[in-house]
Amino acid sequence: MTELVKCKTEAHYTLITMDDGKANALNLEMMEQIGAALDVAEEAGKVVILCGRPGKFSAGFDLSVIGKGGNSRLVLMRSGAGLSRRLLKFPTPVVLAVSGHALAMGALLLLSADYRVGVHGAYKIGLNEVAIGLTMPYFGVELARARLAKTHLNAAVGLARIYDAAGALEAGYLDEAVSEEDLLHRAIFMAEQFSKLDMEAHRRSKARVREYLNSALEAASEKELGSG
Repeated sequence: MTELVKCKTEAHYTLITMDDGKANALNLEMMEQIGAALDVAEEAGKVVILCGRPGKFSAGFDLSVIGKGGNSRLVLMRSGAGLSRRLLKFPTPVVLAVSGHALAMGALLLLSADYRVGVHGAYKIGLNEVAIGLTMPYFGVELARARLAKTHLNAAVGLARIYDAAGALEAGYLDEAVSEEDLLHRAIFMAEQFSKLDMEAHRRSKARVREYLNSALEAASEKELGSG
């Protein structure tokens, strides 16, 4: 199996890095490896940092699979919805080091994390599904409805608006943006700050805050994708 995801546990956090040498397309193999890394992180009980490769966080679902339709498409989308739901419910804080472009399912990962650090520059962040002929899945609609600013919801989902870092901050995809050279340092700093939290209190409080969203995602996934 090709190594697409690296996982390293440090004193205060577990660093998970996606790198397929290309656009970090989310195919089943990539998401299975992310899931295995999250298993390691959950066992360690530490804050998670999920990072992409330089210039590319994730371009979203593998379009070669989506284009096939049928069961392959269904399984891939079900896996993506499951990954979002796992991140939302993860027992420790999840920090994203958004290292570059984050589109479609890649942007939905941003809407599934606790804290998102992006980079300034000519990078694109957004839900471009309707621009490439795809209907936004129901679970994506619910994530956008819950996590994006209301004033940006229609443009982001229905009009496929793409943002730079400053716009992504305003819309709700990011919590802050820094220079490329400072990205990982800042993500690590935030992870170390979050490591001081009481993790059980964090888990329970996050579950309460996201109770409605988690229920909505479960219903949305069942409606469109089935239980698998």
